Order: sequence, then C-alpha cells, then structure tokens
Amino acid sequence: MNETRQKRALVTGGSGDLGSAICRQLAAEGFSVLVHAGRNIAAAECVVAEIREAGGEAKSVSFDVTDAAECGRELEALLAEQTIQVLVNNAGIHSDAPLAGMSDSQWRSVIEVNLQGFFNVCKPLLMPMARTRWGRVIGISSIAARGNRGQANYAAAKAGMEAAIRSVSLEMASRGITANCVAPGVIQSSMSDAAFDKDFIRTHIPARRMGRADEVAALVAFLASDKAGYINGQTIAIDGGMR
Repeated sequence: MNETRQKRALVTGGSGDLGSAICRQLAAEGFSVLVHAGRNIAAAECVVAEIREAGGEAKSVSFDVTDAAECGRELEALLAEQTIQVLVNNAGIHSDAPLAGMSDSQWRSVIEVNLQGFFNVCKPLLMPMARTRWGRVIGISSIAARGNRGQANYAAAKAGMEAAIRSVSLEMASRGITANCVAPGVIQSSMSDAAFDKDFIRTHIPARRMGRADEVAALVAFLASDKAGYINGQTIAIDGGMR
C-alpha cells in the first residue's frame, strides 16, 4: 500500500450526483473515502459498493451536519480509527425565493446546512490533520456565491464558506494544509436538465454546454493531491467561461 493510499478523505453529501462523482474519483486516486450522507444512508452504501467493486476503499457514514454535538461524536469515532486528511465539504441545500418573500426558515435552513455545517465538520478535523503535517480542505461553492436572483440565502452561505476557507488557508498553511474552494457553474443533472434550456446555455455559457460531474471531481482530486500543494486560499470556477 503506497503513501497516498493510506490517506483518508471525507466527502460530505457524498451520496448525491456530484458528491458520488467526487468519491469515486478520490477512490480511484488511492484515497480511502468516507462517503457521507445525512438521512439517505442507503444511497451512500450504493456509492461505497461501486467503489469497492472497482477495487477502491470506502465506508459509508451518516450524521446531521447541522448538529454540532452529533458531528463531534461521529467524527471523534472516525478519528480514533484514522486521521482524516482530506475534507471535501460538499453537503448543501437550496431553498429559493426573492429575499423580500423569503421565509425565516428558508434563510436559516440554507445557512445552517451550507455554512454552519462546514464549521461543524471542519473544526474537529483541523488539529488532528495538522499533527500529520499534511491536509486538504476543499469547499464546493458555486458561481452563485457572486449573487444570484432568488438565492440570497444560498449566495450568502457559499460566499461565507469561501471567506472562511480563505481564512483557514492562512491559519493552517504552515502545517502543510491547503484550503481552497471549487465553484461549479451549471453542471448536468436531472435537476439542471429541467431548469436550463438550450437557449440559456447558448446565451450564457461560452462553452455552449453544461459541465459534467466528473469534470468537477477531477478538479477536486487534483486539489487533494500532492501536486496542488502550492495552491492555497483560492476559489476556482469551473463554469465553461460563464460570467
């Protein structure tokens, strides 16, 4: 078993379309992958089965990222087994509405999962990661972090995570830890297929197509590798040139 193989990666929201692509790519690169799900542990177990069938190492885990106490307990148990040296913070939700008509619960739920959830998962991992003198914190943000109609809550949460991760990059760089964000644009999925028609794609995306989950996963895997050790504090858009 080589050195990279022994590194362990946690992908929150690892059972979804994008998260599962990231899990599969990290496993293919030799990481032992913790595939996280909130409630749908069966979906995470399906991803684990795919990874193992392909010869990789994976394990499913389930906890509520908005519950700090539960996160602490579950992560403590995982850390007792082995340090987690890569965190991909992918868990996220959206609940869209113009701000003037947005409910308190819509605002709070999106902030709690996308931003508070990042804090709840990342904080317990940093010092154990630092003791290994090597680590990667990667946040899955969005081009919506720049602001988007009907998504003030989502934009605020993603922009907040980007700023928090830049701060982590400054605080932990001397310990061999990098912290970066990946900001996807329109990525192909059953949801995006229904939301974006051909006219929108032709008008707004210079590449004239949606991105693919495996393209985002490849970028995440690169940031998790030794080759990306001097990339730190960045938010990298992967959006086909969308502006």
